[in-house]
Amino acid sequence: MIIINKYTDIKPLGDRVLVKIKTAEEKTDGGILVPTTAQTKPQGGEVVATGEGKTVEKNKVDISVKIGTQIVYSKYAGTELEFNGSKHLILKDDDIVGIFETDDAKELKPLNDRVLIKVAKAEEKTVGGLLLTKVTKDKPSIGTVIAVGPGPLDEEGNRKPLSLAPGSIVMYSNYTGIDFKGKDGYNYLALRVSDVMAVLS
Repeated sequence: MIIINKYTDIKPLGDRVLVKIKTAEEKTDGGILVPTTAQTKPQGGEVVATGEGKTVEKNKVDISVKIGTQIVYSKYAGTELEFNGSKHLILKDDDIVGIFETDDAKELKPLNDRVLIKVAKAEEKTVGGLLLTKVTKDKPSIGTVIAVGPGPLDEEGNRKPLSLAPGSIVMYSNYTGIDFKGKDGYNYLALRVSDVMAVLS
């Protein structure tokens, strides 16, 4: 982590944004204190500064978020730094997975080529009727598309709409994307459309 104490301002350039990282949860839902080593690395925060965007061919492409926006970003994105006593991250606009307009996962607004999927519930029993424990349940790789991003940029800087639509039932690659727990008790997953393998009907 880079520590920047003697400067008073950071201005991201091009298609980069500066994000103030939200702190990791220090307690479980049940109120148990979580040691620092067991805390999950946060993947979200508030945009505090943006670059001017980028130019593709002759088209100017603005940053997809504004200052003050709550975002979620890719796990290994950007460069972490400490500034004004808080952890920040400088990352590219394309590393932003989506925008949180509320605190409910199912309301995530995906950006670029990302989609938000409501994960199907894992099977509780085998075909033969045996109950599965939490450990032996297969991680589901099927879900329903809830929201889609505006699409990636083409060579000329125009958005290319995604081929998926909300309501589509899809199969996706295991162990991909970012998991969220919705207030409705369902699991949600934000991932790139390229990680979707098939549409089911």
